[in-house]
Amino acid sequence: MFETSRLEDALALTADGFRSLKGINDTPSELDNDGSIHFDEWDWEVGVGLYGFYKHACKTGDERMKRNLANWYDMQIARGLPPRQINSTAPMLCLALLARETNNQRWKQIVTDWAEWLINDMPKTVDDGFQHLVKERENDGQLWDDTLFMAGLFMGVAGDWLNHPDWVEEAYYQFLVHGRYLSDPVSGLWYHGWTFLGNHNYAQAFWARGNAWITIAVPELFELVGERYGPAARQIKALYRRQVEALLPLQLEDGMWPTLLDQPDSPPETSATAGFAYGLLRGVRTGILPESYLQPALKAAAAVLQRIDATGIVQEVSDGTAMGHDFEFYRNIPNTPTPYGQALASLLLIELLAAEELLQDVA
Repeated sequence: MFETSRLEDALALTADGFRSLKGINDTPSELDNDGSIHFDEWDWEVGVGLYGFYKHACKTGDERMKRNLANWYDMQIARGLPPRQINSTAPMLCLALLARETNNQRWKQIVTDWAEWLINDMPKTVDDGFQHLVKERENDGQLWDDTLFMAGLFMGVAGDWLNHPDWVEEAYYQFLVHGRYLSDPVSGLWYHGWTFLGNHNYAQAFWARGNAWITIAVPELFELVGERYGPAARQIKALYRRQVEALLPLQLEDGMWPTLLDQPDSPPETSATAGFAYGLLRGVRTGILPESYLQPALKAAAAVLQRIDATGIVQEVSDGTAMGHDFEFYRNIPNTPTPYGQALASLLLIELLAAEELLQDVA
């Protein structure tokens, strides 16, 4: 269904698209021949992008890509890192993986200090969930599904690398506590957020990209730190299986998913579709899901490929999204080139290449 050469070309193109972005809502810049990364802010958008870029470098064995990642981090560290919060934690995931790989002691200390802050000083909600603290606002008493990708995965990787099983256990716990308040027991889909100041799920929106963070983060957690704490792992897998089962009947005819999952007339959204396809493929390849999930994943992958333009920019990706209080908020989010859109498409392409043998067997 997908030729290897086509996937490899698309992967290289999306990496170029990522490198060309200097900031959110900026037009792509002209690429440098040295392969450098242009994005000029340390926040969640680039954090997801860096992780996709790192996975690409690992898949292809491209050492220059890793050097450019290292150069980007050194530049950011030299000028001073921003205040710690959930979104600024996202770039720490890739930094921790690079630091472990290279045994960079300076980076190791930064990873250690940041993880200790998350454990000891990060504001917590009722039941000790990570409060979705961001640079714009404190979000007092709020849980967001974004948090599990932006901070939960880093917490697990840091603990696994630095021999802190309590940190890994904390990562698992965050998946459980977020699932308790954000996973809808009726549908299996996840709400965008929950607040303990009023005890409600805001617009009760099943926002697509928010759900995609879960579809990605659950199998990613098990890959990065392994399956531990048997009962907790079993519960996290159950939440994941219920979610992806609920996704299938909501997929649009062309393979995309809409911004509001249960509202098919809401705008289709590519980053979420890429995330769902990636999570489904990885779930099948790692044995969490049956092979019946391959076909909807491949249908979604075909739709994503159609939305990568000639410059490598992934189209129909919605802007970064605060918590919405009504459905119209989500319907009206504008599209823009983003590092996370590039990364989620790249992760999907990497997984398609990794699952090539499995896909041939199915075909």
